[in-house]
Amino acid sequence: MWHRLLSAVALVSCLLVPLAASAQNIGDRVYELGIGDRLRVIVYGEEDLSGEFEVGSQGTLNLPLVGEIRALGLPISDVEDLVEAELARGYLVSPNVSIEVLNYRPFYILGEVNKPGSYPYVNGMTVLTAVALAGGFTYRADEEDIVLSRSANGAETQVAPDTSLLPGDILRVEERFF
Repeated sequence: MWHRLLSAVALVSCLLVPLAASAQNIGDRVYELGIGDRLRVIVYGEEDLSGEFEVGSQGTLNLPLVGEIRALGLPISDVEDLVEAELARGYLVSPNVSIEVLNYRPFYILGEVNKPGSYPYVNGMTVLTAVALAGGFTYRADEEDIVLSRSANGAETQVAPDTSLLPGDILRVEERFF
C-alpha cells in the first residue's frame, strides 16, 4: 500500500514547482526567517538598493547602505520594518520596503530512506512527500516510527505521514527490528 501511495506522491511532487512565497505564512504559522533563506528585497523607487539576498550563516542580511540586519527568527514584516527604519536614518525620506522569500532553506531527511540528505522545501510539503523525494522507505524502515526535529525548539516528536513540514525541519525514519 505504501509503495503505491509513495509512487503517486512522487509523481505529484515532481510536478510541483517551487514558487516565490509572497505570503508571510506557511499553513497557519507566521514564517520566521532562517539561515539559507533566499530573499528578494524591493525598495520602491530605488533599484540600486533592491535585489536578491540570502540570510547568512550569522542570521543576518547584508544590504546596500544599511549593512547587516538581524533576520534570524524574525517574521518578514519585522525585517521590512527594520530595513525601512535604517533607510530612514539619513538615506531616504519615507522608504517603502517589501520582502519576499524566493527559496526557503532546505529540510533534511535521515535514516531508513533510499536517498537521505538535504532537499529543497516546497510549500505544502508533508512527511510523505519528503519520503517520496528521498526515494521512498528502505526495506528496514519502520514506517510508523518517523521522528521530526523542528529547528525552532529542537524538540523531537513522533509524526504521522500527513504531518506538514516547515523549512529547516529534520526528519528521521527509524529502523524496524522485526
